[in-house]
Amino acid sequence: MLGTKLEGEEISPESIARAIGPRPLLLILDNCEHVIDAVAQVAELVVSRCPGTFIVATSREALRIEGEHVYRVLPLGVPPEARLEPAGAYAYSAVELFTSRAKALGSSFASDEENIGAIAAICRRLDGIPLAIEFAAARAVMVSPPRIAALLDDRFKFLTTGRRTALPRQQTLRATLDWSYDLLPDDEAWLLRQLGIFAGEFQLDAVIALAGEHIGDVTGQLARLVAKSLVVADIRRDSPHYRLLDTTRAYALEKLHAGGEYPDAARREAKYYCGFFANAEADSEVKPQAEWLTIYGRHIDNVRTSLDWAFSSGGDAQVGAALTAAAVPLWVQLSLLSECRERTELALARLDPTAANAPRLRMQLSAARGWSLMYGVGRAREAGPAWAATLQLAEQLGDRDYLLRALWGLCIDQFNNGEFRRALEFAHRFADAVDDSGNPVDRMMADRLLATTLHYLGDQRQAYHHIGRTLSRLSDLAAKPQVIRFRFDLRASTHYFQARILWLLGLADQALSVVGRNVEEGRTSGHALTFCSVLGQGACPIAFLAGDLDAAERYCTMLIEHTERHPIRLWNVWARAFRGVLISRRGDVATGLPLLRKALELAGEARFLPRFLLPFGELAVCLGEAGEVSQGLATADEALARCEARDEGWYVAELLRIKGELLLRPGARRSTGGAEQVFDKAFEVARSQGALFWELRTAISVARMRMSEGHLADARDVLASVYGKFTEGFETADLSDARAMMVKLGS
Repeated sequence: MLGTKLEGEEISPESIARAIGPRPLLLILDNCEHVIDAVAQVAELVVSRCPGTFIVATSREALRIEGEHVYRVLPLGVPPEARLEPAGAYAYSAVELFTSRAKALGSSFASDEENIGAIAAICRRLDGIPLAIEFAAARAVMVSPPRIAALLDDRFKFLTTGRRTALPRQQTLRATLDWSYDLLPDDEAWLLRQLGIFAGEFQLDAVIALAGEHIGDVTGQLARLVAKSLVVADIRRDSPHYRLLDTTRAYALEKLHAGGEYPDAARREAKYYCGFFANAEADSEVKPQAEWLTIYGRHIDNVRTSLDWAFSSGGDAQVGAALTAAAVPLWVQLSLLSECRERTELALARLDPTAANAPRLRMQLSAARGWSLMYGVGRAREAGPAWAATLQLAEQLGDRDYLLRALWGLCIDQFNNGEFRRALEFAHRFADAVDDSGNPVDRMMADRLLATTLHYLGDQRQAYHHIGRTLSRLSDLAAKPQVIRFRFDLRASTHYFQARILWLLGLADQALSVVGRNVEEGRTSGHALTFCSVLGQGACPIAFLAGDLDAAERYCTMLIEHTERHPIRLWNVWARAFRGVLISRRGDVATGLPLLRKALELAGEARFLPRFLLPFGELAVCLGEAGEVSQGLATADEALARCEARDEGWYVAELLRIKGELLLRPGARRSTGGAEQVFDKAFEVARSQGALFWELRTAISVARMRMSEGHLADARDVLASVYGKFTEGFETADLSDARAMMVKLGS
């Protein structure tokens, strides 16, 4: 090819260099991996003796010679998992290659969202490797993109249609990988098979643990697999991480199974991760959440595959139970409620009661199950028994940490089941248990529980006292989010309850200021469940009550999008109910009311959670606006009866006011006397609770009633008596309305 005759001289690197001489030349050496040593020898000599020659060599690994410059050919760009519009997906070169090759071969699929989404998934699963994508695109002539995506689990049988003119090793995906695998020395081939056990990223320590008695020069073997592009290395951080491309992993895992090596590798991986996660909870106390997730979060797929093996017919359930307990912080930090519940329930069912560590594992698993039921299901009958079991075991084992978790869980469980007096008992038990604690978080949690309970009971003054005590100790809390122990960010959760209490006390400007900071705080915390509560407990309802429907809509949209990215169903249902409320409040009751009704139906038993009380009250308002006054009154009475039975007092004054407004609507149920009675009761409740905001809303309703009766002076007096108690918040909707009414009445 060089056009050089060696005149009988023996072919050697030296003879080739002499033949090339000083002439300018670009020499291309393709697919060098199978003769890498010989190519390196020739290239190094030619470069050193032929100054006019440049060499371009393609190979899975570098030649490692003097003067070499390595250019790594990266995979094609693939779209992220987040949903994209078709036009956005075409910006990625992998999608562009798939569609262009498929069209060139005669495929005629539509470029709609379903097909382009499937193509994006195909490109991700094939790691952006051009040859593999071409194989997949060739199938699009006969099979739709969604079907191709579904068939990729058996990719080595499916992706077999290369170009007729390609080399044999490039005709099928399996042949391509066989070519690389067959070139490996035995020790590297063995290690590659073992690495197939890892479903995600892994560290050198994990590889060493996996090697077991075959450890040998495992570090060198791994380095050589990286050099040969069979393992991808991320060395940007202090601790390097490695991974196999998805296609390479599928091939290695198949070889691992075929050689009968899978069970031993799976056991070693599971035991390694038991040890790896042993310090995960302790680390959460000293590391910022983002750093914690960087260390532990990237291993979740490896944990999942280890647990799948452990609880399989050939696995080890006791190792699985231990790994489940160790990995609980991972599900908590990532707010994976359903997965946590399913994994802990399986571990509890398979736990060997005779094992020495069974009581402690059962305690840990019961606590995790209680948390996942409480926040994932809401009014789950099994949550209380799970926490009770945790408490009993914590007392038996003398584990103060889990005793506090159990008391906290039982308190929240009582909220969820409408037992607010019982919740207060558990809050006091918690406070008594931490009275002599040197941990500021424990004391903060006690006041936070008392503030929350008293807020829901309706005692806003005492709630304000305890939330103030919590806030005074926030400086003792590290700047990082505190999530693991009580399963939410203590700082952020304190602030959204502070905002609720401030709002009801009539301190509107302070409440809105806290909400603004709290939303940013929740967004940056990185904890999905905490951010749900920031939006749903604080930002959405307070913006709504302030009359700022635009802000309420922004927060609601934020919550819906957030709960679509994270599997937190109850908050998604609540947000959809709240959206129905907002649409109705903007005047489109015909659209908003069905949305609100549907969401409350979807909530099922969860509609009795405290968070659903405001949408339930607004349902009564919407029914009145729709002319269904009797149904609206029945809804208000149902909510009032529920509050009375549960001692859930925080919203009673507003429900009474809503009922009074319904009684003033035209029709058979109109009763001015009845309305006056419930308004009086609303005033009484609001004043006894220190809920100045509810008192203002009631005053506005009474003033309107007096104005309709012609009693203008009485109307002005009732407004002025309440308006004068406010010291801030004068630009909020209700205070602005009250001021405008007083100006009108005074003229």
